[in-house]
Amino acid sequence: MKRNPYLLVLLTALLCSGCVREFRSPKVEIPAQYTFAESCDTCRAVVNEEWWSIFGDTTLSNLIDEAILGNQDVAMAASRIEQARLSMDVARSQFLPSVEVSASASGNYTRETKISQEYALKPGVAWEISLFGALRNTTRAARAEILASEAAYRSVMLSLAAEVADTYFSLMQYRRSLEISERSFVLRQQSMAMIDSMFRHGMSSAVDLEQAQGLTAQAAADIPQYRMAVDQTIVSLSLLLGCTPEKLLARRELLDSISFNHMNDSLPLYVPAGLPSTLLERRPDVLEAWYAMESSAAKIGIAKAARFPNLNLTADGGVLANSIKGLTASNPFVWSAALQLTQPIFAFGRNKRNVEIAREEHQQSVLAYEKAVITALGDVENALVAIRSYRRQAERYRALIRSNSQIRLMTTSLYEAGLSDYLNVLDAERTLYASQIQYSNILSQQLSSYVALYKALGGGW
Repeated sequence: MKRNPYLLVLLTALLCSGCVREFRSPKVEIPAQYTFAESCDTCRAVVNEEWWSIFGDTTLSNLIDEAILGNQDVAMAASRIEQARLSMDVARSQFLPSVEVSASASGNYTRETKISQEYALKPGVAWEISLFGALRNTTRAARAEILASEAAYRSVMLSLAAEVADTYFSLMQYRRSLEISERSFVLRQQSMAMIDSMFRHGMSSAVDLEQAQGLTAQAAADIPQYRMAVDQTIVSLSLLLGCTPEKLLARRELLDSISFNHMNDSLPLYVPAGLPSTLLERRPDVLEAWYAMESSAAKIGIAKAARFPNLNLTADGGVLANSIKGLTASNPFVWSAALQLTQPIFAFGRNKRNVEIAREEHQQSVLAYEKAVITALGDVENALVAIRSYRRQAERYRALIRSNSQIRLMTTSLYEAGLSDYLNVLDAERTLYASQIQYSNILSQQLSSYVALYKALGGGW
């Protein structure tokens, strides 16, 4: 038999068509270094550790550990990893031989033959043979989805740890503001009592007394506001821990330990951000987008394989008899086998459109990856700017509070000696109170900026 060389070339081309890996490379320019990084930030980023330990707060560390163990989102992300692994086994099993067994019994009646019976017990084998990359691309897509789900799991843990830290620092801020307002309310009550006594003895005016009462009422009005903020933040923290607010409120010792004391002294002056190119290997959301891009590229190969011949092998065999007793006869065995090659010819463009759809989905995943990279770079830059800005603001507000405290003491002494108007005391009180509240907010934002940087760098694990 003479071989047709053109037929061999055609068959080779068809077999190799499923081997071509369609993958569009992302077009993202990675800068050599971060724009707002300081000179030491080009060092290797320190993120392969429990980054929250830099705050030196064991309460925060314990809460993050509890959240990772008890939060439902983390548990669901872990479950999705197992689901992806099981889905990979299911996808591969579609291209492996399947074995089944069937038992049948039938009877026919005619006047001539009366009742004829037929009994059969036959195992069977069916196998869809993958010739054009369907199995390989299905496995590749499933493996990429497993890696994407693992990256998503890391992303959930990172986001949860950052959110717990942010909520923890917000709780610190509100508790500090509540303490300031309560302390200011007590001091203003004492000042109002003194002015009331002076007014009764003719040493102060009614205007001074009204102003003192208004200043006291202002501090009293802020107390319920900060108490509400504290309670609502505790509720938010309990949700992150995966427990009810009652359980967290019952842990009074833990809540009472939350304070800004010693926190600012433990903060590093800078955090090495590393090089932008290494960010692609650490950020879990960027890795998730990359693996999603890999999966979508493999699905193009799956769609293309559907346009080529489909080879199916089926075989069955067993015992066949006219009675149940005959199934155990010496030679009732029968078998059959079939090899079927099916080539799609005309499906109104469905298979072709499926390939085009898969390519468009891959293009969307490429754009999603590019966006994830740009977003990651922007997150790092924003966090670097915030750390530097809040650090400077915190330093200046500490100096401002010291100055305002001295001004309040001096104006109060001058007023008691009759050398100053009470309006100066009023202004000094308001200025000191506002600067203390604002410093509490800036310190919380400064701590959150460190959290944002570690989250932007990809955290630990």
